[in-house]
Parts: sequence; structure tokens; C-alpha cells
Amino acid sequence: MKTKYRIITALLICLITLFTGCEKINTDSPYIQGLSIENYPLIDGSTSTLPLNRVIACELMGLNYQWQENKSGSSGSTTWSVEPKARGSLRQKIDRRVLSSQTHNSIINLIDGTVDLTLSARSLSPDEREYALAQGVSVIETPIALDALVFIVYPRNPVEGLTTENIRDIYTGKTTKWSELGVEVFPDSPQYSEIYPLIRNANSGSQELMDLLIMKDLEYIDLPEYEEQLIFTMAGLIDAIAGNPLAIGYTVYYYNKYIIRPDKSYLKTIAIDGVEPDEQTLANHL
Repeated sequence: MKTKYRIITALLICLITLFTGCEKINTDSPYIQGLSIENYPLIDGSTSTLPLNRVIACELMGLNYQWQENKSGSSGSTTWSVEPKARGSLRQKIDRRVLSSQTHNSIINLIDGTVDLTLSARSLSPDEREYALAQGVSVIETPIALDALVFIVYPRNPVEGLTTENIRDIYTGKTTKWSELGVEVFPDSPQYSEIYPLIRNANSGSQELMDLLIMKDLEYIDLPEYEEQLIFTMAGLIDAIAGNPLAIGYTVYYYNKYIIRPDKSYLKTIAIDGVEPDEQTLANHL
């Protein structure tokens, strides 16, 4: 069978560490003469890369855009999005060419040839590679930036940091109470201390990174018992943590920094192995 090569897949690859560098987009880049929404490639991607996807499109086509705050769930938590300053048919055309089908679906769309390129916070998963092989498709992965896996909790949870081993113990069920980690979420009601670990669905970008960087070959806590903790969207995870002082979850740095914006939301980012996920430590690859 003749191998089919898809147009380069741009991936934001997490290094095999918890935290890595992250750089802001260069907004001074000139637009490409002659590029319009009519001939712009179909670009799909993960939830976390949608702002970048839109910024790239707007910059290359000379369109204005702005960051917009949006209410994301019943808990009152908010997220931020990049919105092109375009109306009517132009905005509809942008939305048809700049897509966000989530990580796994966008990669499958690329393999199937329904899009030209995809932006993702991770590399292909084993089952996606198998699918590409079965379709006779060779996907070219090109790193264009760095990202990181970060852990988030309710803002009034007093925990400031955990170790990688703490995280593994939580997600395997070995540690089930915050008090076992020396954390008193409700000092006046110590009986309320059960950890509520939130888990993303398989093939989501953050879940694949959690598997690769933290859990490796370890088995997760029994999902039938904790099926409520299985979250199918990043917005759902944010809302769940924002409404539960005992919860813990994970996301990628770019999403946390620019879409969740912990300083403006109902979430808190914690240190792992003594390393705070800020711009300085990320730039130093700590």
C-alpha cells in the first residue's frame, strides 16, 4: 500500500518532565499577503490550543481579535477565549476553518484527511498511531512550542504542593484523605477529608500526559466506584473543581495560564516536587 503523508501536524509537546517552558505568541508577525479565509487551510486542534489556533489565523490574515471572559459552569467559574473581531459570514467562515474537535478527534480527522493540520498538546497515542498505520497514513509531528502538565485544586484548599509520589498514591487509591497528607480542608469538620480525584477521559490531551508523565504503568483508582470523577471535557473538570473543596485535577499549563487564569477564577495551581508552575521555573525546565 502506498503511504499517504498528511500535511505537517503542529504539536505542542510536553517534555518528559512535569513543567517545561512556555512562550507568548509574537503578535508583531506580519500577515501573509494573499492569504484569506477562502484559501486558509482547515486547522483542527485540542481545546487547550484553540486560542493559539485563532490567534495564528488572525495574525496571518491581518484580522483583529480580543480575549473574552466567559462563564463556564454552574459553579460560577469562568474561562477565557480568543474571539476574532469579525461578524456575520466572515465569522462563520473562520469558525468553519479554525476548528476545535478536541485532541483525539482532531488527530483522527487529520488521519482521515478531513483537515489539513492539527494543533495538539501531546503526541499521537498508541491507538492513534495504529489507526494511522491501518489507514496507510504517515503523520508528520513537528514540535512548535513547549507546554506542561499542572495540578489544580479548590482555591481555599490549604495544600500548597505535593510530590509526584503523592499524586500517584491519590490516583491509585493508596491515599484517600487529605488528612493523610497533613492537609485540613475543613479544620472544624475533620470528618470531611476524602480526596475527590478527577480523571479525564481516555485519549484527551491532559489524560495522555497524566498517563505518560505520572502514572506510567500504574492502575488508576477503581473507576466504577468513582465514575462521577471521570470528566469528558476540560470545562467540566474546571467546573467540578470550582464547586468541590476536596477535589484535585490536572490540565496543561497553557490552558491553565491563559484560559482558566487562576488569579481570576475559582481554582488554585499547586507545586509538584517543590516546583511552582510559573514562567521562571518553566523557562528553566524545572
